[in-house]
Amino acid sequence: MKDNIKDLAAIVACILTAYFVANAATVEGVLLYGMPAILFCAGVSFVVHWIVAIPSLITSSEKYFDFTGMIATLLVVAVAIFAILSSGQQASIRSTIVAIFVSIWTLRLGTFLYIRIVKSGEDKRFREIKKSLPKFLMTWTLSALWVFLTTVNAVTIIVLNQQATLDLFFMAGSTLWILGFAFEAIADKQKKSFSELTENKDKFITQGLWSISRHPNYFGEVILWLGIAIVSLPLLSGWQFVTLVSPVFVYLLLTKISGLPFLEDKAEKKWGSEKIYQDYKAKTPILVPYFGKK
Repeated sequence: MKDNIKDLAAIVACILTAYFVANAATVEGVLLYGMPAILFCAGVSFVVHWIVAIPSLITSSEKYFDFTGMIATLLVVAVAIFAILSSGQQASIRSTIVAIFVSIWTLRLGTFLYIRIVKSGEDKRFREIKKSLPKFLMTWTLSALWVFLTTVNAVTIIVLNQQATLDLFFMAGSTLWILGFAFEAIADKQKKSFSELTENKDKFITQGLWSISRHPNYFGEVILWLGIAIVSLPLLSGWQFVTLVSPVFVYLLLTKISGLPFLEDKAEKKWGSEKIYQDYKAKTPILVPYFGKK
């Protein structure tokens, strides 16, 4: 009972967090059906997740969890673009490119994760979560918040729709985004190719980008959102700087909550007794290539 109350409280906290950030990011004069456009985007993320959560909760299935995140992200970006068009504006080059960046990112990652869970048959993270209905619902709600907080900086750029000439912040941020995206995509491809070889069953990868970072895909993820944040810097004003939570949230989520702690613990349990793994762990940084623990 106590755990159920905590889960329900977490759901409320997710909603309130999204509401606060969305209001802080509000762009004056850009409304959808009388509601601030960015707040509307937040609502879309939660509604999409809850709609898919209903059959998922009934069937106790996490199969469409990551796929739902992809759909929610695409819809949030589409709503942001629709908001500026419906206000009589023409989408700027900056807004269009940022929208394309986010769409490409979520299509690649969402498809990759969906195919992976279809092949494996389950996401092991959900084995215990699925046993509790409130906890499972809280997880879907947390994913809705994840989509919104991850994209809110990009969505704010889109809705601000700055028509000015592209500046050095845009060039630098876009370059960083491209590098981060490439790093993440290549790392995922390398690990997928490695794991598909029968001789590599139950082995850990130390090749390619995985030779310079134990989690190069996560490094790329952090870098690409940092790139978006750099693009936004000259555009934001007042409370809109709250949207810089996006890269910070991604970093904290991946390094402190559901990413590195889970994977590092899993790897330690599986290969911790092997000297070759301990040597790899000792000489290879956990996240940032060439920096950190050796």
